Amino acid sequence: MTNKPVLVVGGGPAGLAAAHALASVGQQTVLVEKEGRLGGAPILSGYAKLVPSGEWARDAIGAMVGRVENNPLVNVQLSASVAAFSGTPGAFRATLSNGQSVEAGAAVLCTGFTHFDSVNKPEWGFGTYPDVVTTAQVEQMISSGRGVRCPSDGRKPERVAILLCVGSRDRQIGREWCSKICCTVSSNIAMEIREELPDTHVYIYYMDIRTFGLYETKYYWRSQEEFKVKYIKSRIAEVTSDGKRLIIKGEDTLVKRPITIPFDMVVHAIGMDPNVDNKSLAATFGIGLEPHGFIGKGSSYGNLGETSRPGIFVAGAATGPETIDDSIAQAKAAAMAAFALVHQQPVQTAAA
Repeated sequence: MTNKPVLVVGGGPAGLAAAHALASVGQQTVLVEKEGRLGGAPILSGYAKLVPSGEWARDAIGAMVGRVENNPLVNVQLSASVAAFSGTPGAFRATLSNGQSVEAGAAVLCTGFTHFDSVNKPEWGFGTYPDVVTTAQVEQMISSGRGVRCPSDGRKPERVAILLCVGSRDRQIGREWCSKICCTVSSNIAMEIREELPDTHVYIYYMDIRTFGLYETKYYWRSQEEFKVKYIKSRIAEVTSDGKRLIIKGEDTLVKRPITIPFDMVVHAIGMDPNVDNKSLAATFGIGLEPHGFIGKGSSYGNLGETSRPGIFVAGAATGPETIDDSIAQAKAAAMAAFALVHQQPVQTAAA
C-alpha cells in the first residue's frame, strides 16, 4: 500500500470527475491542466446548453470546477503539462513543465479531444465566407447572450443551414470515424436558434441521423415536430455565394435531384479529432495509440480505462468521440481502478 497521490492529467469534465471521485474516497490527487483554467472544452470553447441535461455549461461544469478547486485533497496545477514520466505502478515520478516533480502511485489521462478545423474542408466555405461558422461558434453566440447573428454584418439570419459530418465519416480527409454526438448537438442548436429566432428557418443537411438511444425522441423528433426544423438527406458539393447570400449546392439523395438553396448562415457541425498532443503524450507516458490517433485502451471487461502500460488509465474523449455524461462515468470508473491499484486492492467484478 502507498499513500502517494494519483496524477490526473486534463481538467475537463472527465478530469474533474476523476479528481473529485478520488478525493471523495480520501485519495490525494494532483490535477494537471495545460490551460490557465479548468473546465475543458465546455468552458474554454463557451458551450451553451449541454446535451442531454439542458443545463448551461457554465453552471454544470462550473460547479464541477468549484468542488475540485475547493477540495483540499486536490492539488491543482494550471498552465502546466507533464514533461517527463517514469517509474512503475505505485512508484511513478512525473516532472511538470513548471519545474515541479510529482511522485504518484498511478495516473489517469483525461486529455480530451481537439475540435476538427473546418479549414480542412474548404469547399464548404469556412474561411472564405464570414457567415460560414462552426457549431462551437454558434454555441459561443448563444452562451454569450448576444444571440445568433451573421458575423458579416450582425443581422439576424432568416435562413440557417447546419451541415452534419464536417470532419467525420469522411475518408477523403482522413476522418473515417463518426463523432457520435454531433447529430444530437446539431438538433439541440437548431432548437435553440428557433427558440431565439422563431421566424428563422433552420435546415439540417445530413447523410444519416445518429441521435442514438433515447436522444432520438428528445432531439430528432422534437426538433421537427415542435420546432419545425427541416431535415434534408443529401450530399453537399460546395458552399458558394451569389454576393448577397450563401448558396449550398448538392444532391437531395432521397429524390435523386440537384439542390441549390440560399442561406444567410451556414453552420459546420464539426467532429472530434484526436487531441493534437496525443503523439507527445504517448511518448511521454509510454502508451499506445489506436489507429486513428486516439489513446488506445484495453478491454472494458477488466479494469475500465486501462492503457497499454500498467498503472496508466484513460477516460473520456481521449479514447475517441464521447459524450460528456459518458466521459464523466468513465472517469469515475478509471479513478476507482487507479485507487485500487494504489492501495493494492484488486478490482472486484460481478460474477457472470
